[in-house]
Amino acid sequence: MIDSLLQNIRYALRQLMKSPGFTLTAVITLALGIGANTAIFTTVYATLLAPMPYPEPDQLVMVWSKIQGFHNGVSAGDFDDWRHQSTAFQALNAWTGGSFNLATKDQPEYVQGQKTTPGMYKMMGVNFLYGRDFLPEEGTLGKEHVVVLVNKMWKKLDSDPNIIGKQMKIDGEPYTVVGVMAAGQPDRLDQSLIVPLVFKPEQLNHDFHWLLVMGRLKPGVTMREAQANMDAVTANIAKAYPKSDKGWDSFVEPLQNDFLPKERIQTLWFLLGAVGFVLLIACVNVANLLLAKGTTRHKEVAIRIALGAKRSAIFSQLLTENILLALIGGLTGIGVGWLALRGLIAIMPDGTLPSEADLSLNIPILLFSLGASTLAGLLFGCAPAWYATRIDPAEALKEGGRSGTSSSRKGLRRTLVVGEFALALTLLTGAGLAIHSFWNLTQVDLGTSTFHIQTFFLPVPDARPKDPIQIANYYQQMLSRIQAVPGVLNVSASTGLPLEGAGFGMPFTIQGAPDIADPSQRPGAAFGMVTPDYFKTFSIQVLRGRSFTDQDKAGSVRVAMVSESFVKKYFKDKDPLQQRLMIEELIPGVQKLGSPIPWQIVGVFHDVRGGGLRDGRPEVEVPFWQIPWPSAYFGVRTSGDPALMTKSIEDAVHSVDSEIAIAEPHTMEEVKSLVLAGDRFTMLLYASFAVVALSLAAVGIYGVMAFTVAQREHEIGLRMALGASRGKVVGMILKEGMTLALFGLGLGLIGAYFVGRALQSGLYGVGTLDAGAIVAVASVLFAAAMLASWIPARRAASVQPMQALRSE
Repeated sequence: MIDSLLQNIRYALRQLMKSPGFTLTAVITLALGIGANTAIFTTVYATLLAPMPYPEPDQLVMVWSKIQGFHNGVSAGDFDDWRHQSTAFQALNAWTGGSFNLATKDQPEYVQGQKTTPGMYKMMGVNFLYGRDFLPEEGTLGKEHVVVLVNKMWKKLDSDPNIIGKQMKIDGEPYTVVGVMAAGQPDRLDQSLIVPLVFKPEQLNHDFHWLLVMGRLKPGVTMREAQANMDAVTANIAKAYPKSDKGWDSFVEPLQNDFLPKERIQTLWFLLGAVGFVLLIACVNVANLLLAKGTTRHKEVAIRIALGAKRSAIFSQLLTENILLALIGGLTGIGVGWLALRGLIAIMPDGTLPSEADLSLNIPILLFSLGASTLAGLLFGCAPAWYATRIDPAEALKEGGRSGTSSSRKGLRRTLVVGEFALALTLLTGAGLAIHSFWNLTQVDLGTSTFHIQTFFLPVPDARPKDPIQIANYYQQMLSRIQAVPGVLNVSASTGLPLEGAGFGMPFTIQGAPDIADPSQRPGAAFGMVTPDYFKTFSIQVLRGRSFTDQDKAGSVRVAMVSESFVKKYFKDKDPLQQRLMIEELIPGVQKLGSPIPWQIVGVFHDVRGGGLRDGRPEVEVPFWQIPWPSAYFGVRTSGDPALMTKSIEDAVHSVDSEIAIAEPHTMEEVKSLVLAGDRFTMLLYASFAVVALSLAAVGIYGVMAFTVAQREHEIGLRMALGASRGKVVGMILKEGMTLALFGLGLGLIGAYFVGRALQSGLYGVGTLDAGAIVAVASVLFAAAMLASWIPARRAASVQPMQALRSE
């Protein structure tokens, strides 16, 4: 058995080496299909299938607050009660993001980080290169000035091996380094350092949901038991705090895919299906190549059968040859997959995948590639090997007998081409829909200008005073200094930016409307604070009423402006300028809601897209001077290129506050590009695979038509000898190729319909059957088929009749 297998392998290698052109073509075709599958499967496996890179990852869970079916952050009061009342967890920890000003020799540097309750990384099982996680007592006020460095930050600080115990200045305060994480998963996050999360007494309320919570289940506790335990806990809390917690539930889920939205998970599976189509098309191409090549080996097979060889042995030998070809293509495909993966990582927007996703080739990935290669060999190898063993030796060995193909084999090759075009149209339709959706997003009315505007964030440290008067004075000085910079036309401060979001989401009631007893049932809207020049800086049109002025300040009547979508949703038959909104007060520097206060609506502004470009969310803006907020975003409209103004603006900021760094400086054009990054990335992936599919389909029909011309050379020569024109010969070959393409396109419409349905949730402004996209991609595919058929047709028309008849 083994001797026979080795003999088959040796013979297969000799046969492949005898036809280097055929072997190279087949290997490249397979490498493209298997390489694309390797790259995307690596992404899917690392994101959705691989175990989390922590000890006993099945015990790690995310715990959310839930209201009206939506997951939400957790209030500090709820988290504290969960810790004391739940019995399903070994440990329960919370964290939130943070921005910090790190003192350096030259000027402050902005870094992102986290604030975590002590024991967070011990619970997760994160390894430390030096030092330790926070101790329990370091989670109390007065003892929290310690810091853990992520490995990449430690390297940035010259990889000091003696850094434990040393101090560094963060937000103007001295912090002692107690730990350095080992290289790995934390380095793939935006964070550079971690400090303890400490709750002030006023933060331990049940109103403000701002924390993320992770827990480790006790051994033997199932997800269902943990959920039942948390249901009981949240029910008790709702009874104790009905005003804030009525209607709120909890939701326990495995840590896997904790931050991936449903649409992104669907996109990953769709992409895996797309590259599966690419592999199928590659297999069809190679099957056609093998069917064509098989006709040149008829006499060889016939002689072997005549000499007594068993048909099963010949089938086994030919199948071994095909599987070996597939394995060579698979090994090459792994290299192609590695290169594709590097390219994928290079163009992938930050935050597309969770930090736990390790995009590297490993044993499961290599086994997948090997399995895909073997399966490909079986898919494209069985039919050609079976057909080769069905020949009649006597017929094949007749003198003058042609090596022509049987009608059944011609039918199979043509069927394969039809299937290839159907798959290609299906994949091209997906790409066309993604491109059309992306185009629609680029044409959305943003509601704001993106030209000549520089933006940045000012990460004011939490330790700074939170007195509203001091905050207002601070920002008034900042705005005044920036306004004085030559080239600056307008400047504003706000708690959010157009295209990114207003800053908060707040429930509200309309004064005079029926009271809603259950606070969880109140409507909500985006909510932000802006300085008077905000609408002028971003060219946001005021449709009714007035904009804010410098007279809208503390002590004056509380006023608000609402978006037109807010008016359409909540004031259909009412004058919005006669309405007041009741909204709980936001208290600067405290994660707590105050008492409801009335806001008189004085203006309506044109919808501004925020938090993405797909939805115009109802929005409420109030004067920044009536609720001065500790940290803010700035918009600066300039007369020239805003990117060239960054240094001058930074100098103006430091003239007011030398200890603060400007963070995330972007022009509004860059902000728009960042918002579109995810859709652009998806579109590029679909388009890339579609181009590969188109190329393979074109190569497939070219191969069939070229082989058809070679097989019909005698017939073509005879037709031309009897008077057929070259144009007629070209038309005959083109007609055959176009017929196959049209059948494939017709069949592909079925696949296009299902692709449209599957992608619908991730598309914008595109229907299930987008006629424009389908016509466009079908035209491209048909044109590629015509070109691929025209080249062999021209070759057929150049046949010399006498030479063709003489060779026969």
